[in-house]
Amino acid sequence: MKYLIAEDEIDLQQSIVTYLQRDGNICEVASDFGEASEKAAIYDYDVIILDINLVSGSGLDVLKTLKKEKKKAGVIIISANNSLTDKLEGLDLGADDYITKPFHLAELNSRVNAVLRRGKYGGDEIMEFNEIKIDTKSRTAYIEGKAMALTRKEYDLLVFFISNKGRVLSKEIIAEHLWGDDSDLLDSFDFIYVHINNLRKKMTSEGAKYIKTAYGSGYKFIED
Repeated sequence: MKYLIAEDEIDLQQSIVTYLQRDGNICEVASDFGEASEKAAIYDYDVIILDINLVSGSGLDVLKTLKKEKKKAGVIIISANNSLTDKLEGLDLGADDYITKPFHLAELNSRVNAVLRRGKYGGDEIMEFNEIKIDTKSRTAYIEGKAMALTRKEYDLLVFFISNKGRVLSKEIIAEHLWGDDSDLLDSFDFIYVHINNLRKKMTSEGAKYIKTAYGSGYKFIED
């Protein structure tokens, strides 16, 4: 999954990043209001962890913009303020959850997973597309009940494709999803071609021919 951690306490920010990256997630960061607003507007995330009291602005204003622009990211508000008013305002604006500092990282992780299940998988830990089934908890994909031998990037690609089935995904969007901020450091998209081709071969060998090339545009995950 891909997360944005908008938190101006750098030690806490980096602790969250380190914890969430253990499961292979992509974590981008924002350390002030301006950076949080810019990244939330430009990029798509699965979950945004959003501090209310950001430097130079309020996280609630970022949340308002997210909802106005109909961004689909789940949002968890974090704050040092245990005020019921702030909590209710954040939830009324469309936040999916609220956690108060100090908190255990394991609790935050559980809340993130709960938001993901409600948002992406309808409360379930299983994604399905025809004969393909993905157990998001164990990070295992199956075709006709047979487990696929996927690398981490191939698994992330498959989840990304199924979550965006029917949409044309450009090479730039795929790179940004898989590598986050580091995608700007890539010299070329050769790595993307390799990962997509390997995934497509593994799927095709089991009869699942859903990854199509949209020539000049990118790739699309659709039925024949």
